Amino acid sequence: MIDLAYAMAPPGEGGGDMNTIMSLLPIFLIFGIFYLFLIRPQQKKAKEHKQMLENIKKGDSVMTQGGIFGKVTAVDGNVLTVEIADKIRVRVSRGHIAGLGGPGAEQNP
Repeated sequence: MIDLAYAMAPPGEGGGDMNTIMSLLPIFLIFGIFYLFLIRPQQKKAKEHKQMLENIKKGDSVMTQGGIFGKVTAVDGNVLTVEIADKIRVRVSRGHIAGLGGPGAEQNP
């Protein structure tokens, strides 16, 4: 019965395997574009952020995810003590640090 179906195909459309591959090619192409322009850069940024969080030490200027700027005065595992004003210190989870630097931070060339 299958041989009959192939025999009934219009001329030029024999060999359904190639036709199937060509119909799936745009899907693979779209996935490749998404990977190159969206997934890979996001993974790279997440890896850099994780590395930055691991390297925070006493004396670093940081910005929390809430937008509070301060200077790290103590590091205790996953908890950082951040001085946000004279004699005002808050304890912040290491995962809630958005980045290094901020107003008044020394910029290294």
